[in-house]
Amino acid sequence: MNTHATTATVTPFTKNLKQPQPKQQTAKEVIAANVQALIEQLERGHSEGLTAYLLAMGKFHNYSFGNILEIARQKPDATRVAGMYAWNQLGRRVKKGEKGIRILAPMIGIRRKKDSEADKDIRTQNQPVLVGFRSAYVFDLSQTDGAELPELSERVKGNVGEHRERLIDFVIAQGIDLDWKESISPALGVSFGGKIVLFPGQETAEEFSTLVHELAHEMLHKAERRTATTKTVRETEAEAIAFVVGKTIGLDTGRASADYIHLYHGNAALLAESLEVIQKTAAVILSALETAATEDTTEAETEHELAQAR
Repeated sequence: MNTHATTATVTPFTKNLKQPQPKQQTAKEVIAANVQALIEQLERGHSEGLTAYLLAMGKFHNYSFGNILEIARQKPDATRVAGMYAWNQLGRRVKKGEKGIRILAPMIGIRRKKDSEADKDIRTQNQPVLVGFRSAYVFDLSQTDGAELPELSERVKGNVGEHRERLIDFVIAQGIDLDWKESISPALGVSFGGKIVLFPGQETAEEFSTLVHELAHEMLHKAERRTATTKTVRETEAEAIAFVVGKTIGLDTGRASADYIHLYHGNAALLAESLEVIQKTAAVILSALETAATEDTTEAETEHELAQAR
């Protein structure tokens, strides 16, 4: 990997602070510095940095761990980001004087195969490979003017809508049994490794969040990694994932348990591992919900077309 192509200026998750002179850093160092900034901020009793990061996970779950950190650090209030060309295609223009949000974009090259190797299997000829990263800049919606954007159909305002059924379908597709029993009271949900039990009668939004929380346990903590974590860490990871997914679909989830960084006692390496696990797990769940929404739309359009053809 060409580490010389990866540079960044690292600043803490706080505003109005005099910044040191820029220096060249690798992508790994940028992530480490951002994580350390989160730790230091929370140790001073502030949780805004982690809250911004958790919110960014939901909004930008298709981005990498490092780029989510960068977006949250540089513009915590960002809601929707894209490159200048993408905004232009949507009929919007970046406002004059706006500063871009720096992220790392992959550089793809072509690995040339020797003639003797290529002759054996044509599919191996000129395969694309990752050769490094370069700086790229995206802009938030608030930094642009122009045509109105349509509301995202999968977003809801305090209402789970069809996401509940999609989440249940995803749980079942993972081979996890789902049941409702009053006997688990006062717990709202329990996971047993291959089975989730929910307390019946919850409000729909609360039930959705509880199910995501228990699903996170099933996906993360019923395997080998469980032995390397404490109960408090496991509960916090699951709650953070529920926060990210709920916030993404428009639920009013309140504040995350942002002070959980104290649980790691300043261990930047362990914190980075946990945050990346949270991001990746939330992305898997959100992608499943989005895929189901796309399939539902396609099926409805097909039925409509068939009805018109009759």
